[in-house]
Amino acid sequence: MAFRGTFDYTLDAKNRLTVPAKFRAALSDGVVLAKGVEACVEVWRPGDYDGYAETVLGDRNPFSPEARQLTRFLAANAHDTELDSAGRVGVPDFLREHAGLAKDVVVAGAGDRLELWDKAAWADQNASLTKSVPDIAAALGS
Repeated sequence: MAFRGTFDYTLDAKNRLTVPAKFRAALSDGVVLAKGVEACVEVWRPGDYDGYAETVLGDRNPFSPEARQLTRFLAANAHDTELDSAGRVGVPDFLREHAGLAKDVVVAGAGDRLELWDKAAWADQNASLTKSVPDIAAALGS
C-alpha cells in the first residue's frame, strides 16, 4: 500500500494522533514512529522501517564512524508502538519536540510512510517543495 494524500488533524490532550481511517488496516500490525531528517515525525510499518534502515546503511563498514552514527540515529530516534482501539497512536515528547508539533498537525503521505508535520511548517514545506520540483526533477534527469 502506498501512503498518499494530505490530512488535517489535531493531537488530543494526551498527544495522540488519530490515524486516517484509510491507513489503519495497513498499520494494524504495529507502527514505528521515527524522527525524520526534516522537522517531521515519520510513521512506518515495522517491516518497512527495517528495510529503510537496511537501505540507508547498505554495505557500509559497520565499524566506520559514519555507519555507527547512522545506526544510532535510526535506532535511538524510533519508537515502536501500536494503534489503540480507536485508531490512535501516542506521539512521544522527544518526537513532538523534534517536529515542533503542537495541536494542529498535517498527516502527509510519503509513499512508503506517512509524515506528521506541524500545520504551519507543512504549509511552508509544501510551498517550497512545489516551487522546487522542476529543478529537482531536472537534477535527477527526469
